[in-house]
Amino acid sequence: MAVWIQAQQLQGDALHQMQSLYGQHFPIEVRHYLSQWLESQLWDVIDLENPQEEFKAKRLLDSLIQELQNKAEHQVGEDGFLLKIKLGHYASQLKSTYDRCPLELVRCIKHILYTEQRLVREASNVSMNSPVGGMMDSMSQKYQQINQVFEELRLLTQDTENDLRKLQHNQEYFIIQYQESLRIQAQLTSLATLPPADRQLREPTLLSKRATVEAWLTREANTLQKYRLDLAEKHQKSLQLLRKQQTIILDDELIHWKRRQQLAGNGGPPEGGLDILQSWCEKLAETIWQNRQQIRRAEHLRQQLPIPGPIEELLNDLNSTITDIISALVTSTFIIEKQPPQVLKTQTKFVATVRLLVGGKLNVHMNPPQVKATIISEQQAKAFPLITDIYCLSGIGEILNNNCVMEYHQATGTLSANFRNMSLKRIKRSDRRGAESVTEEKFTILFESQFSVGGNELVFQVKTLSLPVVVIVHGSQDNNATATVLWDNAFAEPGRVPFIVPDKVLWPQLCEALNMKYKAEVQSNRGLSEENLVFLAQKAFSSSSINPDDYRGMTMTWSQFNRESLPGRNFTFWQWFDGVMELTKKHLKPHWNDGAILGFVNKQQAQDMLMSKPNGTFLLRFSDSEIGGITIAWVAENPNKPGERMVWNLMPYTAKDFSIRSLADRISDLNHLLFLYPDRPKDEVFSKYYTPPLSKAVDGYVKPQIKQVVPEFTTTNPDPAANPTYMDHGASPVVSHPPNYGIYPPMSDSMLDADGDFDLDDTMDVARHVEELLRRPMESQWSGQQS
Repeated sequence: MAVWIQAQQLQGDALHQMQSLYGQHFPIEVRHYLSQWLESQLWDVIDLENPQEEFKAKRLLDSLIQELQNKAEHQVGEDGFLLKIKLGHYASQLKSTYDRCPLELVRCIKHILYTEQRLVREASNVSMNSPVGGMMDSMSQKYQQINQVFEELRLLTQDTENDLRKLQHNQEYFIIQYQESLRIQAQLTSLATLPPADRQLREPTLLSKRATVEAWLTREANTLQKYRLDLAEKHQKSLQLLRKQQTIILDDELIHWKRRQQLAGNGGPPEGGLDILQSWCEKLAETIWQNRQQIRRAEHLRQQLPIPGPIEELLNDLNSTITDIISALVTSTFIIEKQPPQVLKTQTKFVATVRLLVGGKLNVHMNPPQVKATIISEQQAKAFPLITDIYCLSGIGEILNNNCVMEYHQATGTLSANFRNMSLKRIKRSDRRGAESVTEEKFTILFESQFSVGGNELVFQVKTLSLPVVVIVHGSQDNNATATVLWDNAFAEPGRVPFIVPDKVLWPQLCEALNMKYKAEVQSNRGLSEENLVFLAQKAFSSSSINPDDYRGMTMTWSQFNRESLPGRNFTFWQWFDGVMELTKKHLKPHWNDGAILGFVNKQQAQDMLMSKPNGTFLLRFSDSEIGGITIAWVAENPNKPGERMVWNLMPYTAKDFSIRSLADRISDLNHLLFLYPDRPKDEVFSKYYTPPLSKAVDGYVKPQIKQVVPEFTTTNPDPAANPTYMDHGASPVVSHPPNYGIYPPMSDSMLDADGDFDLDDTMDVARHVEELLRRPMESQWSGQQS
């Protein structure tokens, strides 16, 4: 069902929120009559932070105006005549508003559609039997409670406003009566100048009148004092509720959003928009400001008419409390909407967006503040709450284009600073501790600004820190820097001292982080299975004898993760895992999604699995010995022992190999591979990825084609058309397979393991270079047929 149809069925506060999205900037009639067209456009493909996308936005604006004009022309009848005029007016209005800033139209429509979808989703009656339904229901209850508190605060604020007006009216009348008592007193004083007869005639009346007025003033003074105390108590109640509501929004909801933002850096689900948080913060700001103004008016009334009592101290406490509350709100809602990259390479352009959630409501945009970005060290970040002058932090690094003015977007009501062209020119590193490398050193970017509200009544200095960043100078450092970021994002605790993380974590916690990262990097819904995680545990802890259930209680240290090399290897666990992700992302993604790659299987497991299957059955597993490698294992006859079967392992393929010939084509080349484990014909799995055969060239020559062969398993194809010209080609352009060494076995007895297999994982790099030298003269021979 279209979103607009569902949006029209909203009720209560949700309907009010939906209606408030529209106005002169985008009339609701346009949404109604162009609903299908609006929802069918690809608004999300436009990057609002990229000025070069403006031409796309301009095309959408022109299309929208054209659609609106077409809709207007097709209106008929008496009502149609009026609607035709109105729609034509809206077309002209939108063109006038957005012709010079079409990206703002896109921003406006994206905001409207996103908010409508959220309101519809929240209003939907999702089944409580599903986890998603339960979560949505829980969120709806939480939102409902927050909205109920806002309604209570609105009523309390309205009540105190009424009481304040009543107090002001009574005080004004009291002052009038007080002036009357002064006039009577002046008249009594003037009687001394009159003759005694006249004085005796007028004095009793004036004395009686004075006594009556003074008695009233005494009673009214007590009444005014009571009114003031009652009003102060009501304000105390309002401020207590305000502080509680603000704690829920800032310390729970906003902190949770920041945590989701941090996990999104590891590949978790997007943190979600800030619209609802901004609406809450703006309601807080509006309510706080109303109460603050009321307290200031009450203080002004007290100064106009001082009455002895505790009210002065109460008002001072209220004023101090309300100032603390609004200061906490403003400083906490200065946030980083778009984080800078956490692996930050010097001399490379990067972007970030800072946003003030209450900027529009407090009219900060009337005098747009400037934001400055500064990179600081971990030690300086630990002293962050005590920092009063960011200029004392210079010398840690130099960021180009690090100043930006906050801009107010009328359509969405957001106040933000978009840093589009920052670049880290240089960085000053600290002395490293022990085994710590440069890719373990954390920095952060400090964003700072200053602005005033309420006609300079209050001046705020706001600061916020980015997520920790690791600075690199070369792409080769990216792998280890990513490990530092992954560990920090996954295991950081809210409210921590920057940037403390545990040195060891439970294995299931790490599994969750690895699975999240793997799915994000590979961009696949197929994550790591329980069997995959068991394999990873065996690899990480270098043991295959532990029961899988035991891994759940085991812990892994940072050193085991990415500081200590795996036994017998020159790389760490993370470096191996990252290599698998990189290879899968770039070259194996469709096959991983199809379930064609088992991947996380060791050599012995592969042998056990294949020996029970027919000859020609094969599987794909990630190499144990090489970063970013995948190998093919298959079962076939042992040429040295007729009648005996064994498992063969092909040299691992790497990204370099797949840049020459794809995995599917390589599998197609090898005729001895028949069934993908357990029993799927290979063409059924891989044929849709085969490269179509080359056609004849127009100049009368047949183009040669690279094709992979394994000499020991090469068979003559009786069909010449299916046997194109090829060059013998091994698994790698650098380390490939010569005719006698393309697979293993056979080899000399000294190179066979206990099972009679040649173990590539135990060879040295020098042996592979020798193989290359032996192979080169033979690989230069081409076979072909001249037409």
